[in-house]
Amino acid sequence: MHSAVKHQYDNLPFPTVIVVGGGFAGLEVVQRLAGKPYKVLLLDKQNHHCFQPLLYQVATASLGADSIGHPFRRTVGPMPNVAFRMAEVLRVVSEEKRLETNVGDFRYDILILALGSTTNFFGNRQMAEVAMQLKSISQALDIRSDFLQDFERAMVLDDEAERRRCLNFVIVGAGPTGVELAGALAEIRRTVLHHEYRELESSLMRIVLIDSNDRVLKNFSPASSANALSYLRALGVEVLLNQRVTGGDEEHILLGDGSALETNTVIWAAGVKGVLVPGLEPGLHERANRYIVDRTLALQGFSDIYILGDIALMQESAWPNGHPQGAQAAMQHGRHVARNLIRRAEEKDPLHFTYRDKGSMAVIGRRRAVVDLGKRSFGGTVAWLLWMFVHVAQLVSFRNRMMVLVNWGWKYLSWKNTIRLIVRPYMRKGTQVSRPFVAHE
Repeated sequence: MHSAVKHQYDNLPFPTVIVVGGGFAGLEVVQRLAGKPYKVLLLDKQNHHCFQPLLYQVATASLGADSIGHPFRRTVGPMPNVAFRMAEVLRVVSEEKRLETNVGDFRYDILILALGSTTNFFGNRQMAEVAMQLKSISQALDIRSDFLQDFERAMVLDDEAERRRCLNFVIVGAGPTGVELAGALAEIRRTVLHHEYRELESSLMRIVLIDSNDRVLKNFSPASSANALSYLRALGVEVLLNQRVTGGDEEHILLGDGSALETNTVIWAAGVKGVLVPGLEPGLHERANRYIVDRTLALQGFSDIYILGDIALMQESAWPNGHPQGAQAAMQHGRHVARNLIRRAEEKDPLHFTYRDKGSMAVIGRRRAVVDLGKRSFGGTVAWLLWMFVHVAQLVSFRNRMMVLVNWGWKYLSWKNTIRLIVRPYMRKGTQVSRPFVAHE
Protein backbone atom coordinates (compact mmCIF):
# COMPACT_ATOMS: atom_id res chain seq x y z
CA MET A 1 0.00 0.00 0.00
CA HIS A 2 2.81 2.40 0.88
CA SER A 3 4.55 1.96 -2.47
CA ALA A 4 1.25 2.50 -4.33
CA VAL A 5 0.58 5.75 -2.49
CA LYS A 6 4.16 6.90 -3.03
CA HIS A 7 3.94 6.12 -6.77
CA GLN A 8 0.59 7.90 -7.06
CA TYR A 9 1.94 11.01 -5.31
CA ASP A 10 5.20 11.15 -7.26
CA ASN A 11 3.44 10.98 -10.61
CA LEU A 12 0.84 13.66 -9.99
CA PRO A 13 1.11 16.24 -12.84
CA PHE A 14 0.74 19.21 -10.50
CA PRO A 15 3.03 21.92 -9.07
CA THR A 16 4.85 20.88 -5.89
CA VAL A 17 3.95 22.78 -2.73
CA ILE A 18 6.25 22.15 0.21
CA VAL A 19 4.88 23.12 3.62
CA VAL A 20 7.52 23.34 6.36
CA GLY A 21 6.01 23.08 9.83
CA GLY A 22 2.92 21.17 10.88
CA GLY A 23 1.63 23.60 13.48
CA PHE A 24 -1.68 25.46 13.24
CA ALA A 25 -0.77 27.36 10.06
CA GLY A 26 0.88 24.51 8.18
CA LEU A 27 -1.84 22.01 9.01
CA GLU A 28 -4.54 24.42 7.79
CA VAL A 29 -2.79 24.66 4.41
CA VAL A 30 -2.36 20.90 4.08
CA GLN A 31 -5.95 20.08 4.98
CA ARG A 32 -7.40 22.69 2.64
CA LEU A 33 -5.21 21.65 -0.31
CA ALA A 34 -6.22 17.99 0.02
CA GLY A 35 -7.72 16.90 -3.29
CA LYS A 36 -6.72 20.17 -5.02
CA PRO A 37 -4.47 20.39 -8.11
CA TYR A 38 -1.22 20.51 -6.18
CA LYS A 39 1.33 17.95 -5.06
CA VAL A 40 1.79 18.76 -1.37
CA LEU A 41 4.71 17.68 0.81
CA LEU A 42 4.61 18.39 4.55
CA LEU A 43 7.97 18.55 6.36
CA ASP A 44 8.37 18.66 10.13
CA LYS A 45 11.13 17.64 12.52
CA GLN A 46 8.49 15.96 14.71
CA ASN A 47 6.13 13.23 13.52
CA HIS A 48 3.09 14.80 15.18
CA HIS A 49 1.04 17.96 15.50
CA CYS A 50 1.07 19.43 19.02
CA PHE A 51 -1.87 21.45 20.35
CA GLN A 52 0.27 23.97 22.21
CA PRO A 53 -2.47 25.84 24.15
CA LEU A 54 -2.95 22.73 26.31
CA LEU A 55 0.74 21.91 26.81
CA TYR A 56 0.60 23.28 30.34
CA GLN A 57 -2.00 20.63 31.21
CA VAL A 58 0.39 17.89 30.11
CA ALA A 59 3.08 19.57 32.22
CA THR A 60 0.79 19.59 35.28
CA ALA A 61 -0.46 16.00 34.89
CA SER A 62 -4.03 16.81 33.85
CA LEU A 63 -3.69 15.39 30.32
CA GLY A 64 -1.58 12.72 28.68
CA ALA A 65 0.71 13.60 25.79
CA ASP A 66 -1.44 11.65 23.33
CA SER A 67 -4.45 13.81 24.22
CA ILE A 68 -2.95 16.86 22.52
CA GLY A 69 -0.72 15.20 19.92
CA HIS A 70 -1.78 13.73 16.58
CA PRO A 71 0.48 11.86 14.10
CA PHE A 72 0.91 13.65 10.79
CA ARG A 73 0.71 10.41 8.85
CA ARG A 74 -2.72 9.71 10.26
CA THR A 75 -3.80 13.15 9.06
CA VAL A 76 -2.36 12.97 5.55
CA GLY A 77 -2.93 9.24 5.00
CA PRO A 78 -6.34 9.65 3.32
CA MET A 79 -5.09 12.54 1.15
CA PRO A 80 -3.85 11.17 -2.23
CA ASN A 81 -2.01 14.37 -3.17
CA VAL A 82 -0.26 14.86 0.19
CA ALA A 83 2.87 13.19 1.58
CA PHE A 84 4.87 13.64 4.80
CA ARG A 85 8.58 13.49 5.59
CA MET A 86 10.08 13.79 9.05
CA ALA A 87 12.90 16.25 8.34
CA GLU A 88 14.57 19.39 9.64
CA VAL A 89 15.18 22.17 7.14
CA LEU A 90 18.78 23.40 7.11
CA ARG A 91 18.72 25.98 4.30
CA VAL A 92 16.54 27.46 1.57
CA VAL A 93 18.29 27.83 -1.80
CA SER A 94 15.71 30.13 -3.37
CA GLU A 95 17.49 30.65 -6.71
CA GLU A 96 17.29 26.88 -7.32
CA LYS A 97 13.90 26.40 -5.60
CA ARG A 98 15.51 23.82 -3.38
CA LEU A 99 15.41 22.92 0.31
CA GLU A 100 18.37 21.38 2.08
CA THR A 101 17.32 19.13 4.98
CA ASN A 102 18.92 16.57 7.28
CA VAL A 103 17.41 13.77 5.15
CA GLY A 104 18.26 15.15 1.72
CA ASP A 105 17.21 17.89 -0.69
CA PHE A 106 13.68 18.65 -1.90
CA ARG A 107 12.65 20.79 -4.86
CA TYR A 108 9.56 22.97 -4.83
CA ASP A 109 7.45 25.17 -7.06
CA ILE A 110 5.83 26.91 -4.10
CA LEU A 111 7.33 27.03 -0.61
CA ILE A 112 5.33 27.71 2.56
CA LEU A 113 7.26 28.27 5.78
CA ALA A 114 5.31 27.94 9.03
CA LEU A 115 8.14 27.18 11.44
CA GLY A 116 6.53 28.61 14.57
CA SER A 117 8.42 30.11 17.49
CA THR A 118 10.84 29.21 20.22
CA THR A 119 11.49 30.57 23.71
CA ASN A 120 12.94 34.07 23.86
CA PHE A 121 15.34 34.57 26.78
CA PHE A 122 16.08 38.17 25.70
CA GLY A 123 19.83 37.60 25.95
CA ASN A 124 19.72 36.14 29.48
CA ARG A 125 22.27 33.38 28.98
CA GLN A 126 22.16 32.09 32.55
CA MET A 127 18.41 31.50 32.36
CA ALA A 128 18.77 29.92 28.93
CA GLU A 129 21.03 27.36 30.59
CA VAL A 130 18.97 26.53 33.68
CA ALA A 131 15.32 27.44 33.05
CA MET A 132 12.78 24.94 31.78
CA GLN A 133 10.72 25.72 28.69
CA LEU A 134 7.22 24.82 27.54
CA LYS A 135 7.09 24.72 23.74
CA SER A 136 6.90 20.98 23.03
CA ILE A 137 5.45 17.76 24.41
CA SER A 138 8.89 16.54 25.50
CA GLN A 139 9.44 19.76 27.46
CA ALA A 140 6.00 19.41 29.08
CA LEU A 141 6.88 15.87 30.16
CA ASP A 142 10.15 17.16 31.61
CA ILE A 143 8.27 19.71 33.72
CA ARG A 144 5.82 17.03 34.88
CA SER A 145 8.62 14.69 35.92
CA ASP A 146 10.54 17.53 37.55
CA PHE A 147 7.81 18.71 39.92
CA LEU A 148 6.79 15.14 40.80
CA GLN A 149 10.42 14.29 41.58
CA ASP A 150 10.66 17.44 43.69
CA PHE A 151 7.64 16.31 45.71
CA GLU A 152 9.20 12.90 46.31
CA ARG A 153 12.58 14.36 47.16
CA ALA A 154 11.07 16.82 49.63
CA MET A 155 9.51 13.85 51.45
CA VAL A 156 12.91 12.41 52.40
CA LEU A 157 14.93 15.57 53.02
CA ASP A 158 15.78 16.51 56.59
CA ASP A 159 17.20 19.93 55.84
CA GLU A 160 14.40 22.52 55.97
CA ALA A 161 16.10 24.94 53.55
CA GLU A 162 16.63 22.22 50.94
CA ARG A 163 13.05 21.05 51.32
CA ARG A 164 11.72 24.56 50.76
CA ARG A 165 13.96 25.02 47.73
CA CYS A 166 12.53 21.79 46.27
CA LEU A 167 9.01 23.13 46.71
CA ASN A 168 9.63 26.65 45.40
CA PHE A 169 8.43 26.95 41.79
CA VAL A 170 9.17 30.13 39.86
CA ILE A 171 7.41 31.01 36.59
CA VAL A 172 8.84 33.90 34.58
CA GLY A 173 6.31 35.62 32.34
CA ALA A 174 2.70 36.41 33.20
CA GLY A 175 1.20 35.94 29.76
CA PRO A 176 -1.44 33.23 29.15
CA THR A 177 1.05 30.34 29.49
CA GLY A 178 2.56 31.62 32.72
CA VAL A 179 -0.79 32.50 34.28
CA GLU A 180 -2.38 29.17 33.34
CA LEU A 181 0.63 27.20 34.57
CA ALA A 182 0.70 29.08 37.89
CA GLY A 183 -3.01 28.44 38.44
CA ALA A 184 -2.63 24.73 37.67
CA LEU A 185 0.28 24.33 40.09
CA ALA A 186 -1.67 26.17 42.77
CA GLU A 187 -4.53 23.71 42.40
CA ILE A 188 -2.08 20.81 42.69
CA ARG A 189 -0.92 22.29 45.99
CA ARG A 190 -4.52 22.48 47.23
CA THR A 191 -5.46 18.96 46.19
CA VAL A 192 -2.68 16.48 45.37
CA LEU A 193 -0.01 17.77 47.76
CA HIS A 194 -2.47 18.30 50.60
CA HIS A 195 -4.19 14.91 50.38
CA GLU A 196 -1.51 12.56 49.07
CA TYR A 197 1.71 13.93 50.57
CA ARG A 198 0.35 14.19 54.08
CA GLU A 199 3.79 14.15 55.73
CA LEU A 200 4.50 17.47 54.02
CA GLU A 201 2.95 20.78 54.95
CA SER A 202 1.31 21.92 51.70
CA SER A 203 2.02 25.50 52.75
CA LEU A 204 5.70 24.78 52.12
CA MET A 205 5.00 24.76 48.38
CA ARG A 206 5.54 28.24 47.00
CA ILE A 207 4.50 29.41 43.52
CA VAL A 208 5.97 32.71 42.34
CA LEU A 209 4.92 34.37 39.08
CA ILE A 210 7.25 37.14 37.87
CA ASP A 211 6.72 39.68 35.09
CA SER A 212 8.44 42.89 34.05
CA ASN A 213 5.13 44.54 33.12
CA ASP A 214 2.85 46.36 35.53
CA ARG A 215 0.03 43.80 35.23
CA VAL A 216 -0.53 40.17 34.34
CA LEU A 217 -1.90 39.33 30.87
CA LYS A 218 -0.53 42.59 29.50
CA ASN A 219 -2.22 42.11 26.10
CA PHE A 220 -5.67 41.57 27.65
CA SER A 221 -8.06 44.29 28.76
CA PRO A 222 -7.37 45.94 32.14
CA ALA A 223 -10.56 44.32 33.51
CA SER A 224 -9.40 40.81 32.53
CA SER A 225 -5.92 41.49 33.91
CA ALA A 226 -7.42 42.57 37.23
CA ASN A 227 -9.67 39.51 37.36
CA ALA A 228 -6.78 37.18 36.58
CA LEU A 229 -4.65 38.77 39.29
CA SER A 230 -7.41 38.34 41.88
CA TYR A 231 -7.87 34.67 40.87
CA LEU A 232 -4.14 34.00 41.18
CA ARG A 233 -3.92 35.62 44.59
CA ALA A 234 -6.99 33.71 45.78
CA LEU A 235 -5.15 30.51 44.85
CA GLY A 236 -2.10 31.61 46.83
CA VAL A 237 0.19 32.48 43.92
CA GLU A 238 2.76 35.17 44.71
CA VAL A 239 2.78 37.68 41.84
CA LEU A 240 5.80 39.96 41.42
CA LEU A 241 5.20 42.71 38.86
CA ASN A 242 7.62 45.33 37.48
CA GLN A 243 10.36 42.84 38.22
CA ARG A 244 13.02 41.28 35.99
CA VAL A 245 15.03 38.09 36.36
CA THR A 246 18.68 39.00 35.74
CA GLY A 247 20.39 35.64 36.27
CA GLY A 248 20.75 32.63 38.49
CA ASP A 249 21.83 29.01 38.70
CA GLU A 250 20.42 25.59 39.62
CA GLU A 251 19.53 26.70 43.16
CA HIS A 252 18.44 30.33 42.97
CA ILE A 253 17.54 33.22 40.68
CA LEU A 254 18.54 36.87 40.88
CA LEU A 255 16.04 39.73 40.48
CA GLY A 256 16.54 43.23 39.16
CA ASP A 257 16.16 44.80 42.62
CA GLY A 258 19.13 42.79 43.91
CA SER A 259 17.11 40.18 45.79
CA ALA A 260 17.24 36.42 45.20
CA LEU A 261 14.79 33.52 45.28
CA GLU A 262 15.87 30.02 46.30
CA THR A 263 14.45 27.47 43.85
CA ASN A 264 15.28 24.30 41.98
CA THR A 265 12.69 24.90 39.27
CA VAL A 266 12.37 27.93 37.00
CA ILE A 267 9.93 27.77 34.08
CA TRP A 268 10.49 30.49 31.46
CA ALA A 269 7.31 31.71 29.74
CA ALA A 270 8.37 35.32 29.21
CA GLY A 271 8.27 35.53 25.42
CA VAL A 272 8.84 33.92 22.06
CA LYS A 273 10.85 34.58 18.91
CA GLY A 274 10.50 33.23 15.41
CA VAL A 275 12.31 30.08 14.24
CA LEU A 276 14.31 31.17 11.22
CA VAL A 277 16.04 29.23 8.45
CA PRO A 278 19.25 30.27 6.62
CA GLY A 279 18.94 31.45 3.04
CA LEU A 280 16.20 34.06 3.36
CA GLU A 281 18.10 36.85 5.09
CA PRO A 282 17.01 39.60 2.60
CA GLY A 283 13.42 39.33 3.84
CA LEU A 284 14.29 39.20 7.54
CA HIS A 285 13.31 41.91 10.01
CA GLU A 286 16.14 41.30 12.47
CA ARG A 287 14.74 43.22 15.40
CA ALA A 288 11.43 41.32 15.31
CA ASN A 289 13.10 38.02 14.32
CA ARG A 290 10.35 37.58 11.72
CA TYR A 291 10.14 37.71 7.92
CA ILE A 292 8.49 40.70 6.23
CA VAL A 293 5.51 39.66 4.06
CA ASP A 294 3.13 41.50 1.76
CA ARG A 295 -0.66 41.53 1.99
CA THR A 296 -0.86 38.05 0.42
CA LEU A 297 1.64 36.66 2.99
CA ALA A 298 4.29 36.24 0.29
CA LEU A 299 7.85 36.87 1.46
CA GLN A 300 9.09 40.33 0.54
CA GLY A 301 10.70 40.09 -2.89
CA PHE A 302 9.39 36.60 -3.71
CA SER A 303 6.24 35.37 -5.46
CA ASP A 304 6.73 31.66 -4.73
CA ILE A 305 7.58 31.72 -0.99
CA TYR A 306 4.93 32.31 1.68
CA ILE A 307 5.54 32.92 5.38
CA LEU A 308 2.87 32.04 7.93
CA GLY A 309 2.22 32.18 11.65
CA ASP A 310 4.70 33.34 14.27
CA ILE A 311 7.50 34.09 11.80
CA ALA A 312 5.40 36.33 9.53
CA LEU A 313 5.52 40.10 9.95
CA MET A 314 2.70 41.91 8.16
CA GLN A 315 2.49 45.52 9.25
CA GLU A 316 -1.16 46.47 8.80
CA SER A 317 -2.33 49.87 10.02
CA ALA A 318 -4.18 48.21 12.90
CA TRP A 319 -1.19 45.97 13.65
CA PRO A 320 2.00 48.04 13.13
CA ASN A 321 4.10 45.46 15.00
CA GLY A 322 2.62 42.48 13.17
CA HIS A 323 -0.12 40.05 14.08
CA PRO A 324 -0.11 38.30 17.47
CA GLN A 325 2.13 35.25 17.64
CA GLY A 326 -0.45 32.61 18.44
CA ALA A 327 -2.81 29.97 17.11
CA GLN A 328 -5.53 32.40 16.03
CA ALA A 329 -3.35 34.36 13.59
CA ALA A 330 -1.59 31.21 12.37
CA MET A 331 -4.85 29.47 11.46
CA GLN A 332 -6.11 32.55 9.62
CA HIS A 333 -2.81 32.77 7.71
CA GLY A 334 -3.06 29.13 6.70
CA ARG A 335 -6.65 29.40 5.51
CA HIS A 336 -5.88 32.53 3.49
CA VAL A 337 -2.83 31.14 1.69
CA ALA A 338 -4.66 27.90 0.86
CA ARG A 339 -7.56 29.94 -0.54
CA ASN A 340 -5.17 31.98 -2.69
CA LEU A 341 -3.41 28.88 -3.98
CA ILE A 342 -6.75 27.44 -5.05
CA ARG A 343 -7.50 30.75 -6.80
CA ARG A 344 -4.06 30.58 -8.42
CA ALA A 345 -4.89 27.14 -9.85
CA GLU A 346 -8.09 28.70 -11.24
CA GLU A 347 -6.04 31.59 -12.71
CA LYS A 348 -7.66 34.15 -10.43
CA ASP A 349 -5.93 37.06 -8.71
CA PRO A 350 -4.89 36.60 -5.05
CA LEU A 351 -6.86 38.23 -2.24
CA HIS A 352 -5.32 40.47 0.39
CA PHE A 353 -5.24 39.27 3.98
CA THR A 354 -6.81 41.16 6.88
CA TYR A 355 -6.38 39.83 10.40
CA ARG A 356 -9.56 39.50 12.45
CA ASP A 357 -9.05 39.47 16.20
CA LYS A 358 -11.59 37.00 17.58
CA GLY A 359 -10.73 37.67 21.20
CA SER A 360 -8.44 36.36 23.92
CA MET A 361 -8.94 33.97 26.81
CA ALA A 362 -7.00 32.36 29.64
CA VAL A 363 -7.94 29.95 32.41
CA ILE A 364 -6.64 30.24 35.97
CA GLY A 365 -8.09 27.10 37.51
CA ARG A 366 -11.43 25.50 38.28
CA ARG A 367 -14.27 27.81 37.19
CA ARG A 368 -11.82 30.69 36.94
CA ALA A 369 -11.09 32.15 33.52
CA VAL A 370 -11.03 35.50 31.73
CA VAL A 371 -12.31 36.28 28.24
CA ASP A 372 -12.05 39.36 26.01
CA LEU A 373 -14.50 39.43 23.10
CA GLY A 374 -14.38 42.71 21.26
CA LYS A 375 -15.14 45.39 23.82
CA ARG A 376 -16.65 42.88 26.25
CA SER A 377 -14.67 41.35 29.08
CA PHE A 378 -15.92 38.80 31.58
CA GLY A 379 -14.65 36.12 33.90
CA GLY A 380 -15.74 33.27 36.15
CA THR A 381 -17.68 30.11 35.30
CA VAL A 382 -19.10 31.30 31.97
CA ALA A 383 -15.62 32.29 30.76
CA TRP A 384 -14.28 28.93 31.99
CA LEU A 385 -16.92 26.97 30.05
CA LEU A 386 -16.31 29.05 26.91
CA TRP A 387 -12.56 28.48 27.22
CA MET A 388 -13.13 24.70 27.40
CA PHE A 389 -15.51 24.67 24.42
CA VAL A 390 -13.15 26.67 22.17
CA HIS A 391 -10.12 24.56 23.00
CA VAL A 392 -11.88 21.22 22.57
CA ALA A 393 -13.35 22.35 19.24
CA GLN A 394 -9.88 23.26 17.92
CA LEU A 395 -8.31 19.87 18.63
CA VAL A 396 -7.30 17.98 15.49
CA SER A 397 -9.19 14.70 15.89
CA PHE A 398 -12.36 13.30 17.44
CA ARG A 399 -10.21 10.97 19.55
CA ASN A 400 -8.27 13.91 21.00
CA ARG A 401 -11.52 15.72 21.82
CA MET A 402 -12.99 12.70 23.60
CA MET A 403 -9.79 12.03 25.57
CA VAL A 404 -9.58 15.63 26.74
CA LEU A 405 -13.26 15.75 27.73
CA VAL A 406 -13.03 12.48 29.67
CA ASN A 407 -9.90 13.60 31.52
CA TRP A 408 -11.39 16.99 32.32
CA GLY A 409 -14.63 15.40 33.51
CA TRP A 410 -12.82 12.98 35.80
CA LYS A 411 -10.57 15.72 37.16
CA TYR A 412 -13.58 17.94 37.87
CA LEU A 413 -15.41 15.17 39.76
CA SER A 414 -12.41 13.74 41.60
CA TRP A 415 -10.35 16.91 42.19
CA LYS A 416 -7.28 14.94 41.10
CA ASN A 417 -4.59 15.26 38.44
CA THR A 418 -4.52 11.59 37.54
CA ILE A 419 -1.58 11.24 35.12
CA ARG A 420 1.21 11.47 37.70
CA LEU A 421 3.64 8.85 36.45
CA ILE A 422 7.38 9.45 36.53
CA VAL A 423 8.10 7.38 33.45
CA ARG A 424 11.04 9.46 32.18
CA PRO A 425 12.94 10.91 35.16
CA TYR A 426 14.16 14.41 34.43
CA MET A 427 17.87 15.06 34.96
CA ARG A 428 19.03 18.58 35.66
CA LYS A 429 22.39 19.71 34.33
CA GLY A 430 25.18 18.45 36.55
CA THR A 431 23.02 15.83 38.25
CA GLN A 432 24.73 12.48 38.69
CA VAL A 433 21.65 10.37 39.32
CA SER A 434 18.19 10.61 37.83
CA ARG A 435 16.38 9.66 41.04
CA PRO A 436 17.82 11.94 43.73
CA PHE A 437 14.81 11.40 46.00
CA VAL A 438 15.31 7.65 46.50
CA ALA A 439 16.33 7.02 50.10
CA HIS A 440 16.63 3.24 50.02
CA GLU A 441 16.95 0.56 47.36
